[in-house]
Amino acid sequence: MKLATLCYVRQNGRTLMVHRIKKANDMHLGKWNGLGGKFEAGESPEQCAAREILEESGLVVSRLILKGFITFPGFANDEDWYAFVFVAPEFTGELIDSPEGILEWIDDSRLAELNLWEGDLIFSPGWTSPIFSRPVLCTKTTAW
Repeated sequence: MKLATLCYVRQNGRTLMVHRIKKANDMHLGKWNGLGGKFEAGESPEQCAAREILEESGLVVSRLILKGFITFPGFANDEDWYAFVFVAPEFTGELIDSPEGILEWIDDSRLAELNLWEGDLIFSPGWTSPIFSRPVLCTKTTAW
């Protein structure tokens, strides 16, 4: 089992997304994703989210809001992944050249037009709503 975070940095009706086109063997190649990744030993979900956002974008978050928890059975190498989903509405810093892909601020009204994982469309309304209104279980047949 892998523990991970999935983070949506948001500002002024836009969400920071990464277009995963830099790594040839990336399982997310061609997809648009939020920021995040696997926990390191001893990290809390908030510490992991803040570290991943810094590493992938150069931004330092000052506030994280937990929006939900998503399970991905058999996600990568048939391992189960459990992801804490956060929104980061407050941050400082300047964007870097991300090692994960091309960073772009996307108008929230355009998020559904991106090449997202199918499962992202199930829980994406939670990115912009005040609460995450429903639990989500992504399966191989519905998410990727």
